[in-house]
Amino acid sequence: MVTTQQSRARGDGPRPGTPDRVPFPVVDEVARHCEQGAEPNTVHIEIHLPGRVDEGRLRSAFTEALARHPRALMRERPRGPFARRYEWELTAGADADPVSFPPSGPGALDRARARALDQAPPLTASPPLRLEVVEEPGREGCVLVFAVHHTALDGPACLRLAATAAEIYGAHRTPPPPAPARPASEPLVGESPASPLARPARIAAGAPGPSPVPGNAMLLVELPVPRRESGAPYTVNDQLMVATALTVADWNRAQGGPGADRRPLRITMPVDDRSRGPEMPIGNGTRLVEVGFAAPELAPGADVAALLRATAERTRALKARPRPPLGRSASLLTAPLLPVAARAAFTRGLRVLAGPWTSTTLLSNIGRVPYPLDFGEAGRAKAVWFSAPARMPRGLTFTTASTGGRLHLALRWSRTLLGDEDGVRLREMFTSHLASTSSETV
Repeated sequence: MVTTQQSRARGDGPRPGTPDRVPFPVVDEVARHCEQGAEPNTVHIEIHLPGRVDEGRLRSAFTEALARHPRALMRERPRGPFARRYEWELTAGADADPVSFPPSGPGALDRARARALDQAPPLTASPPLRLEVVEEPGREGCVLVFAVHHTALDGPACLRLAATAAEIYGAHRTPPPPAPARPASEPLVGESPASPLARPARIAAGAPGPSPVPGNAMLLVELPVPRRESGAPYTVNDQLMVATALTVADWNRAQGGPGADRRPLRITMPVDDRSRGPEMPIGNGTRLVEVGFAAPELAPGADVAALLRATAERTRALKARPRPPLGRSASLLTAPLLPVAARAAFTRGLRVLAGPWTSTTLLSNIGRVPYPLDFGEAGRAKAVWFSAPARMPRGLTFTTASTGGRLHLALRWSRTLLGDEDGVRLREMFTSHLASTSSETV
């Protein structure tokens, strides 16, 4: 795959009519098996700019960005009934222009957000993403709203594309940011106090309404980044993890969820070790780990300082431990021993059976956005939001990124589980618990 990308960058990649083929990696195949029309598997990203971009110039910059990252120029290849693999076709260019400028008007941003959650870009057209440039009367600047099919790409990969487009649009080069720092080795301390065989708590149902529409809803919040004392043993990610765990525990108790005070919580955390420079691999490049919390740790009046230290030990150990992206069992599920249609049916059935053991929720912390996202006279990004899909059985995800010293949180939930007022209550709980992790209160 790396060789293919390098050859494409040199200009000797696939020619029209002879596209390169790349078998789906494990993450892509499992996501493709479990695709559901009612809950599209989309990543939403929005970049807020203080000024407005030129339409032709942005289209040109994004076209060039795709050429520099040709792994994004792909579509799912048609296959026969007995094919043993899903395959991507790497294309010489986009099948259709992925950039659009919808009409400006009141509510335009809300409509673009709804499309990003409800309408996945087709996998059969290259590239499997779209970018809408949104302007509203009375709103300063513009918003770049990306919708990404998560079977093909993740949020950090799309952000790298946006960063390259910004560099081209603004006619400047920025030094490549360093790869995330990970310890080379770490003693296996701080193991989860919750048994991996124990059924974790589920998110208790709220009030989605009498006839909820399938799909996801979302609430975006801007918060201060929680303070840490110099030399604190925990990171902002650990503070976010503790705030998430305490929020879910409080929510379940308030709703009277079954086992709210007995079942452990398990929170899925993506770990991304890729370089953030121009050579960053494009695709789904994170590995998923689960951070466990025993029910007594999250009881009312929990010792937040002790919980932060314990969480820091657990996350350090999990980040340092080598692990396939979805674990070893996923590699067995995707072994091409049977036709892909048979494996898909088996995987979907297994997903239903394993639902009660799926982690409680997901926290995806992008961290400090590593690019200036400087679009010349349109300015630098003043806010960047991501949201990860919240399909059942989890039904709720927390996604965070920080820009300009501010934390941008997206709460995203399944409309069959929670309603809009539930999202507001969860936001208030999370805000309170995150403040409790600040060095000013711990």
